[in-house]
Amino acid sequence: MQPFAFSTLPIDTARGREALADPACGGYATFEGWVRDHNEGRAVRRLEYEAYAALAEREGERIVAEAVAKYGVQHAACIHRIGDLALGEMAVWVGVSSRHRAEAFAACRYIIDEVKHRVPIWKKEHYVDGDSGWVNCERCAQPGEHESHADHAHAHAATEESRAAPDFSRQIALPEVGAAGQQRLRAGSVLVIGAGGLGVPVLQYLAAAGVGRVGIVDGDVVEASNLHRQPLYGVADIGKSKAAVAAARLRALNPEATFAVHAERADAGNLVDWLARYDLVVDCSDNFATKFTVNDAAVILGKPAVFASVYQYEGQLQVYLPREDWPCLRCLWPEAPRDGLVGNCAQAGVLGPVPAVLGAMQAMQALKILLGLPVESAPALHVFDLLGMHWRTLKAARNPACDHSPRELQTEAIDPDALELVYPTLAAACASGLTLVDIREPWERARDDPPGPIEWHLPLSAFLQGSTALPREGRYLIVCAHGVRSLALAGHLRSLGFTAVYSLAGGLAAVDS
Repeated sequence: MQPFAFSTLPIDTARGREALADPACGGYATFEGWVRDHNEGRAVRRLEYEAYAALAEREGERIVAEAVAKYGVQHAACIHRIGDLALGEMAVWVGVSSRHRAEAFAACRYIIDEVKHRVPIWKKEHYVDGDSGWVNCERCAQPGEHESHADHAHAHAATEESRAAPDFSRQIALPEVGAAGQQRLRAGSVLVIGAGGLGVPVLQYLAAAGVGRVGIVDGDVVEASNLHRQPLYGVADIGKSKAAVAAARLRALNPEATFAVHAERADAGNLVDWLARYDLVVDCSDNFATKFTVNDAAVILGKPAVFASVYQYEGQLQVYLPREDWPCLRCLWPEAPRDGLVGNCAQAGVLGPVPAVLGAMQAMQALKILLGLPVESAPALHVFDLLGMHWRTLKAARNPACDHSPRELQTEAIDPDALELVYPTLAAACASGLTLVDIREPWERARDDPPGPIEWHLPLSAFLQGSTALPREGRYLIVCAHGVRSLALAGHLRSLGFTAVYSLAGGLAAVDS
């Protein structure tokens, strides 16, 4: 029997008990979580469980192994349902057999507690009134004295930790907040796009302030290079879903709030549906295509939006309010810049406090919107230079040519089939008759300059300054480190009339030297 498994079928408890039976064991304890007909005063008709299966199974197996080692038990297992569950169905089963019952009880409790806290499983409650919503419940039931413990899936442990409630007295003391304002925050909801350098401080401050419902959108996993500017995560989280890990950390910070996990990228196909469930959106993404999709969704739904972006030591901040006199992102930039023309954190580098400062400013603007406080005296674009400690406020005006009426989402996607070419080596690319153009910056080439038939070395910065120097009649393959900047530049050159310019798919990282 697997230590941890998912099941789309009813859980066979007899089979589970049989698998754990051992003549050397005198203690056997189980936990059974059932679906009940209500939650927080609302009548429930069914539940829907989803999981990030690949990650969840690994984490579940790790938890069971920890319980075996920690309490010295002989056998342990956990089965969790996914899919649609009716009232009264069993949602989760944990079984432990050991030489003595005390260890079996403790290991069983450890497994269900850790699964609810650490494993990326989330549920959608379908209410009798027709409404539905993704909710979280990370605390299991308190085991009693009997060796077989059955309780419902929503039961909460009466531990000292769960009885502790966040103390918002310091912000309630502010005349602009007070008890009424705190209640507004608790009733408020925010969708956060991106759980990275900007998103981490936004999420932490929203949760700490007592915002009642927060949606976390991020399809990435935690990487080692994230940690210096995303301190919500640790080394042990590398490889795990950012959205799921963030939700678990934030629940510990504010157990009273609900955190919905959307472990996928926001795009034109899902963003309007998600944003419709929230009061406002905070964009913490790292690419222009997503930012402008967020802008368009906010305009369509009439929702406030808070934008920020970071480049090395600088950052920008802008708020969109659904008012006739207020500019949106497209009022300032009618056409979204192509991703790759401006380096993100991976290419350009960043110090951790830079996105932290901008993210904290975003959280402040979001809280002001929820509290009904003035966001700013007039629409503006705020530009921060944290190296020189300069802060400029540029007036922003509504562009009469920008149509703010409801419309389909606009995306600025480059067709990769028309622009990207795949080659196993640089020599093979050259043999195809293309002239190779390396657009990496000099410092990149100094650090890693593989041998190869590259004829042109023209940094992207030179192109951005208008110094292309390439004859239009040539046939070119643009090369960069990972294929992001080269793809953007190839599309840009096509728009300037270059008819035979392509990008090396995956960049130098994807070819053999």
